[in-house]
Amino acid sequence: MLLKNCNIVFLDRIEKGSLLIENGIIKEINPSEITDQNTIDCKGLYVSPGFVDVHIHGAGGYDTMDGTFEAINEISKTICKYGTTSFTPTTMTMSAGDILKSMISIKKAKIEGTDGAIVLGAHLEGPFISPSAIGAQNPNYLIAPSYENFELMTGNAMDAVVSITMAPEVEGAKELASILSSKGIRCSMGHTKATYEQAIDGIKHGFCHSTHLFNAMTGFTHREPGVVGATFDSDITTETISDGIHISYPSLRVAYKQKGTDKTLLVTDAMCACGMPDGTYALGGQPVIVKSGAARLENGALAGSILTLNKAVKNIYDNTDYPLYEIIKMASYNGAKYCRVDDRKGQIKEKFDADLTIFDENIDVKMTIIGGKIVYNNL
Repeated sequence: MLLKNCNIVFLDRIEKGSLLIENGIIKEINPSEITDQNTIDCKGLYVSPGFVDVHIHGAGGYDTMDGTFEAINEISKTICKYGTTSFTPTTMTMSAGDILKSMISIKKAKIEGTDGAIVLGAHLEGPFISPSAIGAQNPNYLIAPSYENFELMTGNAMDAVVSITMAPEVEGAKELASILSSKGIRCSMGHTKATYEQAIDGIKHGFCHSTHLFNAMTGFTHREPGVVGATFDSDITTETISDGIHISYPSLRVAYKQKGTDKTLLVTDAMCACGMPDGTYALGGQPVIVKSGAARLENGALAGSILTLNKAVKNIYDNTDYPLYEIIKMASYNGAKYCRVDDRKGQIKEKFDADLTIFDENIDVKMTIIGGKIVYNNL
């Protein structure tokens, strides 16, 4: 397959050119000899690396906690329409048995593949979090952080865990972070009431990321810098839900100035109503009302989002001065690096996987290619 007349989005620039795709990989950029009969004229559209979402609960009416392969597959089919080519289905604070059921489905989807976005593994959000920063999680299922409890939740699917969100101040969390980080699992601070000092101590014990920056964590003030301050004052990575609802745009601009675009990932934290009309849905077994772009529990707490990554890119592009290629990096390369697949995903480079998103100047996705195959086409 040849993609011609593209505006190719590289890590540090955008250039006009063409891409030759063969056997699921990017064989050549700007090939000199073209014998490929299957040519797609992109007519000046942008071609970027596929987006990578490391925090997403659901989409298209399905939730990771449904605990079925079908749910993971349907989520993958929905999000690829918005440019996401890889993701880590994210669990919620529910019973260890329910989490294990979801983990088995996630591992199956990772091994066998899906009809849409590729499953890189799981992100466990909870149940080792603070009852005082519960957000939309269910406090009835909180359990103590321990390796034994971690094993109960993951079983034979432990090798499919990419990341886990924990509260570093909860007893046992630091010790667990030391063990899990030594196994290559990313440990993230989130749903936490940690002080700045506790957060920094957590980082020393293996925490390397913070979950949905500003949300469900101690904020920054001049005498109590909190988890936000620890995120700004260390070299850990972080992620933002850039829908203009979870974080105001001035706060996002401050955060990006503090962390830089290399240390920030764009995520959706989307729940099952993503790509669906307004109405009543569920997240982790709790009813969620979706109205005017926001998803909330009955008590008014934000319950994930209905954001898509192409919209997150557009929001940042419209509300900051960053060049488009830097914003795309936050939605693709940074996530690939976080998931340790940046040796083959996250940028347009020869011999890399042909996971590509083709979009217009409004960041509306026109085509999504995964492993060299067209999975969505609206050209």
